[in-house]
Amino acid sequence: MPENEKCAITAEDLYDFQLITDCRISPDGRHVVYSLQRVDRETEEKYANLWIVPTDGGEPRQFTYGDQMDGQPRWSPDGGEIAFLSNRRDEEQPQIHIIPFRGGEARPLTDLKGEFGTFEWSPDGEQLVCQFRKKDQEQIEREEDEHKENLGVVSRHVTRVFYKLDERGFLPKERWHIWAIDAGTGEGIQLTDSDTFDELAPRWSPDGKEIVFVSNHSEDPDLDPDAVDVFVMPAEGGEPRKIVTPVGPKTMPTFSPDGQWVAYFGREGRGDWWRNNSLWVVPADGSGEARNLTTQFDVDVSSRTINDLPGGLPLTPPTWSQDGQALYFQVSRHGNSVLKSVAVDGGSASFETVVDEEGVVGSFGFDDEQSKLAYMHGSATAPVQIWVREAPAGEPCKLTRVNEDWLQERDLGEIEEVWFEGAAGHNLQGWIVKPPGFAESEKYPAILEIHGGPRVQYGNLFMHEFYFLAAQGYVVFFCNPRGSQGYGEQHAKANWNNWGPIAYEDLMAWTDFVQGEPYTDRERLGVTGGSYGGYMTNWIIGHTDRFKAAVTQRSVSNLVSMYGSSDFNWVFQYEFGDTPPWEDLDNYWQQSPLRYIGNVTTPTLVIHSEQDLRCAVEQGEQVFVALKKLGVDTEMVRFPDEPHGLSRGGRTDRRIERLNYILSWFDRYLRAE
Repeated sequence: MPENEKCAITAEDLYDFQLITDCRISPDGRHVVYSLQRVDRETEEKYANLWIVPTDGGEPRQFTYGDQMDGQPRWSPDGGEIAFLSNRRDEEQPQIHIIPFRGGEARPLTDLKGEFGTFEWSPDGEQLVCQFRKKDQEQIEREEDEHKENLGVVSRHVTRVFYKLDERGFLPKERWHIWAIDAGTGEGIQLTDSDTFDELAPRWSPDGKEIVFVSNHSEDPDLDPDAVDVFVMPAEGGEPRKIVTPVGPKTMPTFSPDGQWVAYFGREGRGDWWRNNSLWVVPADGSGEARNLTTQFDVDVSSRTINDLPGGLPLTPPTWSQDGQALYFQVSRHGNSVLKSVAVDGGSASFETVVDEEGVVGSFGFDDEQSKLAYMHGSATAPVQIWVREAPAGEPCKLTRVNEDWLQERDLGEIEEVWFEGAAGHNLQGWIVKPPGFAESEKYPAILEIHGGPRVQYGNLFMHEFYFLAAQGYVVFFCNPRGSQGYGEQHAKANWNNWGPIAYEDLMAWTDFVQGEPYTDRERLGVTGGSYGGYMTNWIIGHTDRFKAAVTQRSVSNLVSMYGSSDFNWVFQYEFGDTPPWEDLDNYWQQSPLRYIGNVTTPTLVIHSEQDLRCAVEQGEQVFVALKKLGVDTEMVRFPDEPHGLSRGGRTDRRIERLNYILSWFDRYLRAE
């Protein structure tokens, strides 16, 4: 290859991606610690270590070493130590470790059997509070008895409705509870206890005397999952005090710097998934009503822009300004996830954009003086990097250049953002990826990609799959039809109890637009999507034959059999009139793609993971068997041991295999003479 010539991206490039999964700025603002994940090509194992980068722009340096998973780094209040989770002693059992920042070995702090969630240092640095779920005693006994371990589980006695979770499998009988861990001795004290309730997301008060958390204390939380409340308890344990707030799901409570207020994210109401996630504040002593600070702006407080490179782009808890007068938080809007701030006293003039570069803001945080802001940011053409700026309004400085060396040798093609008219006459946002070496005068086959959710958004975030298909000579086009998040509540609500037709109309309008471009071969169109995108792929092939090939992935096909077979269980009924199928069978069946399967003539590949607990494999099996019976060209590819999110976090060789199957199917039907 000539020196200046770039090569196209490949499926095997997935082995070369290193992923930043979390970052934290030091209290003095001089350093950022982050976790960097890699894949071992020989063993297919994923490993992660901690790295340190100075905020003045110096070179990053590796801080921990070894083939293990080191993650969730947290600076001690004085910046002298870093607590983190690691499985270095036991591959199956991570523990909290502490390592001196100025040098020395990491020491294991905890020796608990179970699963760690969030954790943070106390203000005085003497303790950590953590969310922890103990391992069931019967599982411990089985693991300690070689004979029982070899025999495996004899039976599962299920008593609760939500008893399984995708990527986790069968849930333990134990619940999430709050623990305090001595930072010196590692001694742990369980502060809450219940066989029924989960206590989640604990945070310290500024004086270290109280802990705030969220929990659902209804009679049966599984049957009223949105009845979540905010609680405050003494730091040494004791009866928690409930802060009265509007009914609805809540998460990530945080005290104000003076301890007088609690901020949290949440929605009002039961089951209204189309509502915006909002930022709320409530007096910590319960003396006043909770206030929604973002409702007037019709924005979703979230990080819902999706891609296929898992990393550190989740929602960060509400972050108070040093004076307690404002809050910082992420907002998903028009294909981006930006960083905003709003004054606690409200007012439209107080709603400001802090980081608005095109792309997605992930984990973010300030130093103690709030003179520096560190954050993770990714875009459509660049995977996640760590950035820093002096105070919120300063110029951004990129601190890391992960993956840049080899990506600079790849020709990704061109990506174009488009606003077009949807089926109802409204503006919709879409993107078109054009192949490397694109020529306007040529005719290209095109593939429509449809996102899952449905209440997420495609946008300005790196999608390896799209560039991979474009590298093979395809125009790849994707959009955010009604039902997507990021365009206000009415846009998100549009397909509520109307899953198929509304999105179908917009996706066909988008296809009309792209099909009308002079470089698109109108006779060579393909369609694919996963989860809700798989549902819409199934719906599309039952309602039109304009696509010459389809790939339906981890799909929903039959809403009747979906009820109770998914880890989401009965709550799917919220989407469909809030009635179970035995009370409104016709509604579920009318909205099921299987209802229209007899119309299908499109050659369709069915891809499904065998351990998918979100959309059970039987959903894909029904499509495959029906198409076989109808005489439609179809094949099924099943991935053992993989959950719903295979395309993002599955074993790398299986992710590569999946991409190659998708490509070969489209090549078969869109490139044939």
